[in-house]
Amino acid sequence: MAEEVLILNPGKITSHLTSSLLAVAFLTSFGSSMLYGYNLAVVNSPAGYIKDFYNHTVVSRNGTGFNEEALTLMYSLTVSVFAIGGLIGSLMVGTLVTKFGRKGTVVNSTVLVFLAGSLMGFSRICSSPEMVIFGRFITGIHSGISLSVVPMYLGEIAPKNLRGFLGLMPSIFICAGVFSAQVLGLHELLGKEEHWPLFLSLVVVPTFIQLMLLPWFPESPRYLLIEKHNVHATITALKWYRAKCNIQAEIEEMQEEQRSLSSVETVSVWQLLLDHTCFTIERLGRRPLIIGGFAFMGMCCAGITLSLILQTYVPFMKYVSVGCVVGIIAGFCIGPAGVPFLITAELFKQSHRPAAYTVGGSLNWMSNFTIGFIFPFLQMSAGSYCYLVFCVICLSVAIYVYFVIPETKNKTFVEISQMFATKEAVEESQALTHPDQLKLKKMNGYGSLENDLVL
Repeated sequence: MAEEVLILNPGKITSHLTSSLLAVAFLTSFGSSMLYGYNLAVVNSPAGYIKDFYNHTVVSRNGTGFNEEALTLMYSLTVSVFAIGGLIGSLMVGTLVTKFGRKGTVVNSTVLVFLAGSLMGFSRICSSPEMVIFGRFITGIHSGISLSVVPMYLGEIAPKNLRGFLGLMPSIFICAGVFSAQVLGLHELLGKEEHWPLFLSLVVVPTFIQLMLLPWFPESPRYLLIEKHNVHATITALKWYRAKCNIQAEIEEMQEEQRSLSSVETVSVWQLLLDHTCFTIERLGRRPLIIGGFAFMGMCCAGITLSLILQTYVPFMKYVSVGCVVGIIAGFCIGPAGVPFLITAELFKQSHRPAAYTVGGSLNWMSNFTIGFIFPFLQMSAGSYCYLVFCVICLSVAIYVYFVIPETKNKTFVEISQMFATKEAVEESQALTHPDQLKLKKMNGYGSLENDLVL
């Protein structure tokens, strides 16, 4: 039966969007990625109610409440502890995806959401601010895991011609999560004081739907073949995710990658940082989305600063500031929300991918923590000018991506690696024109030439 499947539709690998692919993309993005966006924004509208809850609880315990600075510090901790959990979760990704698989990690991590939702939902009944903070910490761990695993899973189950579309699904749902939190936080919905614990714990609903349906779908075919060496399970998974395609050609492409990695062990984070052959390149890609998104966000941050300064003198400037806030969200949705995680799946080989997601996720969460913790104090000290900091950062990232980050699109992982190997070979052949400046360096078991400037 397996052999029969393998010889269908000989020729070029071409695949269509199937209901299984779409369902998995929806379930993983809805039940995991959307929670990241939701938890980023969910503490904004009930901030005053949460502070009052903290203050009243401390008064009932100690007979005296917090001063303004201490209360701001507690709220900053509530916001930023989510990022600390995310950092820890991102550091666990490499181990989890190797042990449980991509889908297995997504499914098993749902227990964290139910635990966090229970803590936050019952925090007011138990008069425990600690439950809110610890619940936020646990949701951060889940988001740190899912923010890396979901793009990895979708990138591996998608055919190359659909990898961009499926890879952007998590970013769409991240933005949907932010939007949902803003809408549900309105006073007419869940923005009342008595509703804020429910508002925080609502994350269990999409996760429950995901848990009921996602286990019925198969694991990543690449994981099953390259890491588990299970050909029959790989064929079964491909039959789920492909309608009309040359499964034999796709299996052979995976086996080619498997053979190329046969002498390469799965690298650690430290090995990844020391490995200069690990990046891959492609001629067309996602760069315009990232560059345009960050550049637009930077301009909107500058616009917010200008509108806040002038709104005292020009009344309509308050509408400009609202438009700039919407613009920042739109710019975030254009590319920065999800494209970096898609590119990570394409830039790195199977052996490097878990470590790459660990590094990227860690940097993302450290940035989240820094912003979440210092922004209330930055706003108090710099006022309207605090947004210029983010303007500079966004524009700097856009410039960096324009000059440094390579482009990827519509290529298999092996093709991308071969393109980069070809580029390296050209550079080395050019370097041979200066033999006195070269030395042989052993890297990953192979000899490679390295420039050595002669003084």
